Amino acid sequence: MSLEDRHALVLGASGFIGRHVVLALGQAGVRVSAASRSRESYLRLTRWLTGRGHDQAPVDLRVDFTKASLIEGAYDDVTEIYNCAGAYRFGMSVDEARRANVDSVRAVVAFAAGLPNLRRLVQVSGYRVGGQDSAPWSEERRRETYRALGPYEASRVEADAVFQELAAKLDVPWSIVNPASVIGDSATGESDQYLGLASNLKDLWQGSLAALPGNGRTFVPVVAADYLARFMTLLPVDASTERTAYWLLDDDTPGLPDLLTLVAEHYGVKAPRTRVPVPLLKRLPRRLTKADPETLTFLSEDRYPTDSAHAFAARHGLPMPDTATTLHRWADHLAAHRFGDAPTGDRRFTEPGSGGVRTFELGREGAATVVLPGLPVNADTWAPVVATVGHARAVDLPGLGMSAGSRDDWPSWLAALVTETGARHLVGHSLGAAAAVEAAAAHPDEVEQLTLVSPFFLQASPPRLAAWTLLTRGLLSRTTPAALSERLTGTTEHASALRSAVADLRRGTTAATTARLLAATGSARWRTDLRAKLQRYPGRVHIVTGSDDPLTSEGRALLDTLPHATVTEIAGAGHHPQLTHAEDVAQAIMDVLGSRDDPGVRSVRERSR
Repeated sequence: MSLEDRHALVLGASGFIGRHVVLALGQAGVRVSAASRSRESYLRLTRWLTGRGHDQAPVDLRVDFTKASLIEGAYDDVTEIYNCAGAYRFGMSVDEARRANVDSVRAVVAFAAGLPNLRRLVQVSGYRVGGQDSAPWSEERRRETYRALGPYEASRVEADAVFQELAAKLDVPWSIVNPASVIGDSATGESDQYLGLASNLKDLWQGSLAALPGNGRTFVPVVAADYLARFMTLLPVDASTERTAYWLLDDDTPGLPDLLTLVAEHYGVKAPRTRVPVPLLKRLPRRLTKADPETLTFLSEDRYPTDSAHAFAARHGLPMPDTATTLHRWADHLAAHRFGDAPTGDRRFTEPGSGGVRTFELGREGAATVVLPGLPVNADTWAPVVATVGHARAVDLPGLGMSAGSRDDWPSWLAALVTETGARHLVGHSLGAAAAVEAAAAHPDEVEQLTLVSPFFLQASPPRLAAWTLLTRGLLSRTTPAALSERLTGTTEHASALRSAVADLRRGTTAATTARLLAATGSARWRTDLRAKLQRYPGRVHIVTGSDDPLTSEGRALLDTLPHATVTEIAGAGHHPQLTHAEDVAQAIMDVLGSRDDPGVRSVRERSR
């Protein structure tokens, strides 16, 4: 079958698996129609495809699984259907699960039977539910299965049986894929599914996983999303795959406790030492396990018939990606996007320098303008400013936000940031201003511009209470977004913008590191050293302060000695103007980037909201 002859219809095209299938088909040159429930779903799909370099949009079709016609539009020349539709959700009622996963399969097979040119219907089932007997179910079997497995898994088991039975009855040519836990793209780690194994990774990241489930034989295998999609798109071109089911997974996936330990090591966190046997886990109350009972059926020592899938992939030159590498990239993507709390935006972990510190950054990769956040906030609080500036990124300092490391890593980390990642304009906020000055002093030829927002060493010393690190650590680790907002801005209005900062302060040693650095900002020696380094810096310096958080007379006098210094004062702002006056801060940064002023002119620009 030539590419010109192929017309693929993808059901559930805007879902996690579906959009990868659309992309794989498009990259292979196959004509694609995408069936989605709404125009909004279709537009999300096309934006996703465009973001991955695929500008050829599929044909837009509407699907309604409750109607006999199923799809509106032209589709008589469809040669292959990929059914990626269904509900992947725990906690559904039996009726809801059957409508989503069983009735939809009946509708799809009946629809496929009416297509005159159909050569293959590819059905996505599951590694724990595939391979069912196609004999019709009795009501007693249905009740027992749903009671034993729960609505989600039982509905997938029933759907597998119904699919085979009805496809045989209506003489529909079919293939089934039974994927394991589908994790992120093997190249990018991208995934927006946070159920199942992903929830265990979230608990690891947050330090809330009390024990490792299962033993070394507990097998929860995985498969990369892009590998699954590519495998599926090859099935219709191989006649031998008709009426065949394939289990897609890596047989060498580590046992579940070892898999979670592998991820913990990558995250730089401690994996729990305690292991809870699966039989005991199933008896414990949900308030202790914090796991949906339906997910526990996936904790099994079973193995699966993968030989035919491996042989098919080898025959078509489709290598399985390295699972450990894919796991690491997937784990990074989940954490960088805060396990769904920050689903959009350009966010990633990097490691500047050889053997560098694991570092979180957001914004334009490789941008010359780099924001170094202050305390006790993080890069996320600067996301609106970074987005407005455009060609910029914000980077969590070592040991803060979501970055690993400590204050001891500053010299090598800052050197790598400047000399290897292209940071030329450092925007340092509060403590970040100190880091910016340290970097500029060490690399004056590479750092072309300093923008210092609320530079603490040019302002009043912190209250003595800040030196009590144990007290500060305890307060920070227990604070709430509302309390932190009121503390930093005088109002609770910015609590939502501080949720991520509070989450970071509750994780690992971040609160302790923050407390120690807050205490250090009161060091007279360090403040004097920073002022001296700033005075020796030959490049342009731009100071941004809030009118409610002014420079000291000593700080302003120092700036008067600098030949290339400008000051922006934002009316009504305090020490954290990125929270209260984000647009003004962004404009102040952009003014410097686009300035054509004589660098020897000093000015004070007043801004108000």
